[in-house]
Amino acid sequence: MSVKIRLKRHGGRKRPFYRIVVSDSRSPRDGKFIDQVGTYDPKAVSGGVKIDRDKVERWLKRGATPTQTVSEIIKREKRIA
Repeated sequence: MSVKIRLKRHGGRKRPFYRIVVSDSRSPRDGKFIDQVGTYDPKAVSGGVKIDRDKVERWLKRGATPTQTVSEIIKREKRIA
C-alpha cells in the first residue's frame, strides 16, 4: 500500500476549498482518507493555508509521499513561519 499526502476538493462550483489529507494512493481524489493534516483555500486573500506540522512530519517519517502541489504548499508554509 502506497500512502500519499494530497488535496481533497470541497466547496461549490468556482469556489474551491481543499483539505490536505493522507490517503491510500488507490482511493479516488475525493474518496476515503486516513487522516486530515490541514486545509488550503486558494481564494483566500491571506494565503489560506493551515497545516498541522506535527502530523505532516509524522506521516513523512512513516513514508507518505506528498503530491507535487502539496509539496509546494508545505515548502511555502515553511518559508513563511
